[in-house]
Formats: sequence, structure tokens, C-alpha cells
Amino acid sequence: MFAPFLGILWCFQRLFVKAPSGRQRLNVLSALHAITHELFTVKNLTYITAETVCELLRLLAGSYPGIPITVVLDNARYQRCALVQTLAERLGMELLYLPTYSPNLNLIERLWKFVKKQCLYSKYYPDSESFQQAILECLEQAPTKHKAALDTLLTLRFQTFKEVPVVGEKPEVRLFPVSKRSEKEVSSMAA
Repeated sequence: MFAPFLGILWCFQRLFVKAPSGRQRLNVLSALHAITHELFTVKNLTYITAETVCELLRLLAGSYPGIPITVVLDNARYQRCALVQTLAERLGMELLYLPTYSPNLNLIERLWKFVKKQCLYSKYYPDSESFQQAILECLEQAPTKHKAALDTLLTLRFQTFKEVPVVGEKPEVRLFPVSKRSEKEVSSMAA
């Protein structure tokens, strides 16, 4: 998005932040290898459609011929359509769809957060071309200049929840945490 993103700013004086005029778009659809962090991108200046997803699938299949590929996707409509599913089947790819509203399980969301931090927050670009160049340059430098930062960010540790309160249910209120003891401990205490 070619728009201003503010960082944290504390001041006693009113400041004006330069912002671009107009609305230019740069769409980047990417796939990230979960282990090697190799990045595959398809870019356009219009919209991401099923055809764009198919272009990315063809790029992946050409990069890893004969190797089984699983592509993890969110639930965008253009990713679930019959055209994409048919092509993936023909290319021998498995499409794994994440549950809705679960960006914490999508590894590439961490990459997009990194790119935004590097290229958008508190930065001004005088025109759309320099904005687009900054984004594309950041992505190109991912395996070299940004490798160390991305290696720590793009780990396979995901946030999961074991016991969470559910709306409408009354949670058990305890003053102290209850530790679970093994049967052996409990039986030895009873004796």
C-alpha cells in the first residue's frame, strides 16, 4: 500500500508527515520454502487473481520438478477456486489450507511484517516507482543482507493454545495454580 505508516512519535510540537498522493498498488504473491527460506515471487500492478496463483504454482513446480510439494495457503477465495485446485492436482501439488483467521500459523505473514517494518514504517517515498523499488529490493536482499534477521524470525515455532477460555463459558477461578501429579505420587501420598 503506497500510503504513510507512522512509527512511534512523541513530541510537544505539532508535526506534519509527508504522504504520497494517489493510489498506486504493487501486489506481491510469494511462496516461502519453510526450511531453506528460498522465496518465490510473482508481482503485478493490478490485482491478485486465481491466474496469479496459478502462475506461482507453475513457478514452484518448475523449480522443484519431480519432488512432492505442499503449498500452505490461507482462505482467500482466489486460492480455493477450481482453477487453482485443478492446476495443483495436474502439477502433483498438495494444497493445505489454514484455518480462517490464523495468521499466526502462516510463516509468510512474518516475512510481510518484516518487509513492512523495513520499507514502510516512518518512510516517505516521493513517487510510486521508488516505493515499489524499495519493496522489491527488500525482497531481493532477503537471502543476503536480511538473512540473519529472517533466520531468527522465520522459525517453525508457532503460537498454539492448549487451554483457552471460551466466550459464554464460566472459567474455573482458582487462587493458586493446580499442579497435576502423577498417579504414582498420588498413591504414595495416600499410603
